Amino acid sequence: GIGGDYPLSATITSEYANKRTRGAFIAAVFAMQGLGNLAAGTVVLATCARFKGTRAYETDPFGQADYVWRVVLMLGAVPALLTYYWRMRMPETARYTALVAKNLKQAASDMTSVLEVEIPSEGEEVEALAMQDEFGLFSTGFVRRYGRELLSTTVCWLVLDVVFYSLNLFMKDILSDIGWFEDASSKRPIEQTYDIARTQVIIVLAGTLPGYLFTVVFVDKLGRIRIQIVGFTLMTILMLGLAGPYKFWCSSKSTRIGFAFMYALIFFFANFGPNTTT
Repeated sequence: GIGGDYPLSATITSEYANKRTRGAFIAAVFAMQGLGNLAAGTVVLATCARFKGTRAYETDPFGQADYVWRVVLMLGAVPALLTYYWRMRMPETARYTALVAKNLKQAASDMTSVLEVEIPSEGEEVEALAMQDEFGLFSTGFVRRYGRELLSTTVCWLVLDVVFYSLNLFMKDILSDIGWFEDASSKRPIEQTYDIARTQVIIVLAGTLPGYLFTVVFVDKLGRIRIQIVGFTLMTILMLGLAGPYKFWCSSKSTRIGFAFMYALIFFFANFGPNTTT
């Protein structure tokens, strides 16, 4: 459900935004992902801190750690329920209501309520909404008109997500492998979890969130395509720089810091780049 809602949020924003600020508004939608990453790490840190200081943790550390992940997972239901509530209260975009539902009066009413500008239910503005190309999604007319853009965008998103989500999912394993974390056998489970969440929050603050914010500020000045090409290019250079001399990065404490810095830069250029512009 969220996988579908995520791109639709950008679509809804784009259909209500004006041309001058549309890029910044859509980038702001994607920037919420960075705030979500930060919130997730913060929730884990707070939950770990709460359970770590209890007497029960001294006698049953693994039992208390079992509660931690359950609490964190259940707290994830809160934003999901809020999303569902707000989505149910949000009107469809005027383009959908006019083009698909064929209800021009409702389209004008929805635009009035969302934009807080009086839109008449009749006239050129509403009639313009009802104009559309008369071809279906899988027709030759659609393929000729939009096929290249659709294929290019989806392939860019595919190759970006293979990398972007892998870097998130395997962050703990990659950083453990270079010696960023102490040996797991020397720490109890909640301390390990706390260290991993703290590293996640640092990388979000150092790379992920700034990348989103840069896109919000510059996307309407530099353009989507330029930001996307620069982002992909620098992600490629940085990942080759980390993976090629991998043993070098594991050699000392100072090189590990350099590895983590470059790792954060990948997230910066993923978000000041293809993760937002796709």
